[in-house]
Amino acid sequence: MTDATLIGKKAPNFKRPATGDQTLSLKDFKGKKLVIYFYPKDATPGCTTEGQDFKNAIKQFTQHNCAILGVSRDPIRSHERFKEKQGFPFELLSDEDETMCKSFDVIKLKKLYGREYMGIERSTFLIDENGKVVQEWRKVKVKNHVDEVLAAVAAL
Repeated sequence: MTDATLIGKKAPNFKRPATGDQTLSLKDFKGKKLVIYFYPKDATPGCTTEGQDFKNAIKQFTQHNCAILGVSRDPIRSHERFKEKQGFPFELLSDEDETMCKSFDVIKLKKLYGREYMGIERSTFLIDENGKVVQEWRKVKVKNHVDEVLAAVAAL
């Protein structure tokens, strides 16, 4: 895939296993704004902080008729533990086969300690009530990110 933007396009459809013993798809959020944030791994420092920031702003997102979903390649059991331990008030989707990650083009070549591997590039997408991507953030830095997302949601 290329680094083409999804802004202005219909959001890629998805149907993934989610926490709370559910399967969620894009159509479950029709008529609502939706923030989907992709993160590398459950229970790691940056991913925990990002999830906590979304949790702390959940009331503001809800006031703007906006739902939040977190997505990583971790299995559902890992997601359930992570969600419970952190008290996240939103669902986490498991994308072990990377179908959803690839459709949003967030699998990128990464480097850690000189080793190269394919992994999730921290990315966030804002989808409007009609299922269209209206904003995207790629190569996200966690600090102040949720404030930026919330401002974009409020401006819709």
